[in-house]
Amino acid sequence: MSRGTSPSFTPELFSYMRDLKRHNDRDWFLANKARYERAVRAPALQFIADFEPHLRKISKEFLAIARPVGGSLFRIQRDIRFSKDKSPYKDHVGIRFLHKDAKNVHAPVFYLHLQPKGSFAGFGVWHPEPPALAKIRQAIVDDSSGFRKVVDAAAFRKRFNRDGDSLKRPPRGFDPEHPLVEELKRKDHVGACPLTDKDIVAAGFDRRLAQIFQAAIPFQRYLCRALGVGF
Repeated sequence: MSRGTSPSFTPELFSYMRDLKRHNDRDWFLANKARYERAVRAPALQFIADFEPHLRKISKEFLAIARPVGGSLFRIQRDIRFSKDKSPYKDHVGIRFLHKDAKNVHAPVFYLHLQPKGSFAGFGVWHPEPPALAKIRQAIVDDSSGFRKVVDAAAFRKRFNRDGDSLKRPPRGFDPEHPLVEELKRKDHVGACPLTDKDIVAAGFDRRLAQIFQAAIPFQRYLCRALGVGF
């Protein structure tokens, strides 16, 4: 049952994540599993359920799935198979609201990152595969004025940081003198709004996050159109 504007998360979330970072091993995690369930997983699943009505108002193409496995909540376990860092657990909590066509195509996502003094709300396309990235670049060339209108809007620039990786040189097949060549060099098309620990545990955070994602609608809609998926 939704708890409305009551906070899903408490300061114990960040206390637990700080302790997990200091004691990042399986024995500690198992000894504190009940604490993980109480402070992290249960409130995260509750938040996802509470946020679902907000997400429907933003776009019915994106999904809020409040399931412990295979839903919107990322696993706390790290994939260490190809990593030099063998720490078994993440030092943050990730919640993703995927596009309903995400299993078939590379589509934009809405994302919430929870980390002590490092939380943010994000959106866009991170590390798209080459065909998807080529579609975005071609859309920017074909509709440069429309793209500029989105990313140069004062409200957008004031609220969001745009980060991610970029090529050092213009991508092959695109005009190196194009006025938006720096956009064409991007390998990620994402935006983020930083959040404080107090923001996360405040009553009404679900509404606050919805307002942030609503402000990102023009950017998400542009990417969806470029990739041929609905918004």
